[in-house]
Amino acid sequence: MRHYEVVFLVHPDQSEQVNAMVDRYRTMIESNGGVIHRLEDWGRRQLAYPITKVHKAHYVMFNIEVNATTLNELVSAFRFNDAVLRHLVVGRDKALTEPSLMARAKEDQEERDSERRARHAERESRADSASEGDAAADTDAETQTGAAADEPADEPADETATD
Repeated sequence: MRHYEVVFLVHPDQSEQVNAMVDRYRTMIESNGGVIHRLEDWGRRQLAYPITKVHKAHYVMFNIEVNATTLNELVSAFRFNDAVLRHLVVGRDKALTEPSLMARAKEDQEERDSERRARHAERESRADSASEGDAAADTDAETQTGAAADEPADEPADETATD
């Protein structure tokens, strides 16, 4: 059996059926003795150029180890499925199991977004506590000035006092 990398693009109107399609292809591969080393769903992405007046597509990538008849069956399934806009099969020397650049970029982006949300939440909590502290300080200042206004003022010292 040989190693292959398979990428296929699904019409954006059929994005809901991607999981069912992947399960169907997975069953086809595994029932014929093949192995899936890596499966990545890259999601909906912008196309570099329109394909049949479509500007976005749902991308899925497999790294598989199959025989020639299973590969031909898989390719014919892609050809006869109207939801698959394009497919690409590339032969590989060995099985690739580490995440692809696309998957790593997506994970990095999610990590950056979560860090950004955490920093934003921290800033908001500091701003809220600072505004609460300012309000408390204003309340204390008002209390002190109010208390001073209620007390009788000391008699001013007589400047003409005799020595």
